[in-house]
Amino acid sequence: MDKVLVTGGSGFVGSNLVKRLHENGASVRVLDNMSRGRLSYISSLSDVEVVEADIRDTESCRDAFSGISHVVHLAAYGSVVESIVDPRTNFEMNVLGTFNVLNLCVESNVEKVVFSSTGGALIGNAQPPVNEASLPKPISPYGAGKLCCEAYCHAYSKSFDLNTVCLRFANVYGPNSYHKTGVINKFFHAVKDNEPFLIYGDGSSSRDYIHVSDLVRGIELALNNNSVSNDVLHLAAGREVSLSELAGVVRSAAGKPEHPIEYLAARKGEVDRNFADYKYAKQVLGFEPSVSLEQGIQDLWDNYDWKK
Repeated sequence: MDKVLVTGGSGFVGSNLVKRLHENGASVRVLDNMSRGRLSYISSLSDVEVVEADIRDTESCRDAFSGISHVVHLAAYGSVVESIVDPRTNFEMNVLGTFNVLNLCVESNVEKVVFSSTGGALIGNAQPPVNEASLPKPISPYGAGKLCCEAYCHAYSKSFDLNTVCLRFANVYGPNSYHKTGVINKFFHAVKDNEPFLIYGDGSSSRDYIHVSDLVRGIELALNNNSVSNDVLHLAAGREVSLSELAGVVRSAAGKPEHPIEYLAARKGEVDRNFADYKYAKQVLGFEPSVSLEQGIQDLWDNYDWKK
C-alpha cells in the first residue's frame, strides 16, 4: 500500500484502524466530517493527515483522494433506529455518500476499496448462522442502504475495474466507542447511574459481538490480500449472544450480578436473531477472532472513559 485513506477515520472503528495501520508502517490520511467521531482518538498520531469534509459533498472531498492507493470506507450513519426515524438522512449519508466515494476512487485511480457493510441488518431475519450465501432481506432502511452500497461496489468493480471488497461487520465493541449509543454503552451507564438495564423484547434476541481489535485486523488482512477482489466476507465472532446473556456478562464485569433489568416492547426494524459464520474469511484471509466476549467486556469496563 502506498497511501491509505480511511473515511470516518476519527470514529470508533476508524480510529482503531488508523492506529493499527500507522503502527504497522502505512501512510494514512483520514477523511471525516467530525460530526460523530472524536479527533482526540487519533490526535496522538501526529503524522496522520486529517481532511475535514463530508462525503455527501463531492467537491469538498476530492483533494482527499489525491495520491491514494487504497481506501477503507467506514463513514456512515450506523443506527437502525435512526434510519427508521429519518430514512432520508440515512440514505444520503450511507448510499449517496458511498456513491460519491466510489466515483472519486475511479476518478483518482484508486487501486482498492474496502467497504464496511453489515451482516444482520442487511440479511434481516434469517436462520443463523448467516454467511455469504444467505439471501439478503433487510428489514430497516439502514440494512437496505448497506445492501444498495454492496451492489454499487460490485457494479463499479465490473464496470470500472475497481477492486472492491465488502466486509460485513458483526456488532463491534471496544476502545474509542465511548461516544456511541449502542447497547453495551447503555448497560455500562445504567450500572454507573444505578438505573435498570432496558431490554427491548424478552431478552432472547441475539447478536454476534466482535472486539474492535479483531475487526481491524480483519480489515487490514483484506487490504493487504491482493487475491481478494469483488467479494463479500463476514467478519464476526461466530457466537450467538442473547441480550439477556450480554446483560449477564456486563453485570459480571461490573461486579453487580444482581443489577436490575427492565423489559420493554420490541422495536420495529430490529433483527430478532443473528450471528455469522466467518469460515470464508478464515479461508481466504486467515481471519480468526481472538478476544472472547467476557475478556473484551471486562477490559472495556476496566478502562472505560466515562467523560466521553
